[in-house]
Amino acid sequence: MKGPEISVCVPAYQAERYLAETLRSVLAQTFRNFELVVLDNASTDRTAEILRGFDDPRLRVVRNSRVLPLAENWNRAVEVSTAPLVKLLCADDVLHPRCLERQYPVLAGDPGVALVASRRDLINEESRLISRNRGLRGLLGPHESQAVIRRIVRHGGNPIGEPAVALFRRAQFDAVGGFDARWFFPMDLALWIRLLEHGDFHGIRESLAAFRVTRGSLSALGDESLYAEQRSLSAEIANGAEWDVSRVDRLMGAAKAPAARLRRQALFLIARGQGRQNDLKGLRSRRSSSSY
Repeated sequence: MKGPEISVCVPAYQAERYLAETLRSVLAQTFRNFELVVLDNASTDRTAEILRGFDDPRLRVVRNSRVLPLAENWNRAVEVSTAPLVKLLCADDVLHPRCLERQYPVLAGDPGVALVASRRDLINEESRLISRNRGLRGLLGPHESQAVIRRIVRHGGNPIGEPAVALFRRAQFDAVGGFDARWFFPMDLALWIRLLEHGDFHGIRESLAAFRVTRGSLSALGDESLYAEQRSLSAEIANGAEWDVSRVDRLMGAAKAPAARLRRQALFLIARGQGRQNDLKGLRSRRSSSSY
């Protein structure tokens, strides 16, 4: 019997709030030949209980005996998968129904492509839309890897996006050593860069996933560290002789980095404001209920 073509890998830690929504979005895919692998990173909340509530033969649950660090955990989520193509999906993000259907033929049909990504929407803590069709400016359609690397340096941030938007080959993931624990906040971007050593890039115009912007996310909590790491990563790839990054590329990246930072800060400020409004609504509702 033919195995799955795609592994959707979900590393889950204390994921009770959004996990069910994330899993439902995967199981609702129009592309059917996939496995959904959830790696429970020794959670102590209701994560395991929620997983037991799903009865689908495509779902496979693995649990760590202890809490693993971020990079090690994400790598193990891929390690326990079985398909030749892989998508890593954080346990609070969601896929749109045609995500796998649209991304699969790009990689399956062209062995010269190492990474395919789509645009994505941004949603808040209540799954309401904050912004639509974000990312991949200047990266839609097919692009040679060197051109993408130069675009990353000039962007000053992450123009490709988070793991939910990307699909890659398991063999190439293994060849580059997976997620690099030297990086924390730009760990996904560092992987995209390494994968591009093995092939080209294709950007899909459609928004095929949604990244959740929350008050407590890693990106919201680590602003200064995030951008310090981003600058270090940009400097590392700019110094790599194989990419032929010009001085102009570096200067453009340095000039654009503050704007990229402000755009991201604005998104988390919006999420924080919406979260506070919902907290107030919940408080008013509880007070109203308690008066009866």
